[in-house]
Amino acid sequence: MIRPLTVRLDPDTSRLLRLYRGQQPATVLARAVRLLATTDGHLDPAGNIKPRRP
Repeated sequence: MIRPLTVRLDPDTSRLLRLYRGQQPATVLARAVRLLATTDGHLDPAGNIKPRRP
């Protein structure tokens, strides 16, 4: 079982989340992390984590 994660947000991030009214903050943040991981090259095109290179 995965425990819920509590995250403290800075004021700027809280203001950004207001742009996504009607959406759960956890869903918005999860989408943002996936977008960041994809852009940084940590995910393959299918959305799976790429194996680390030795």
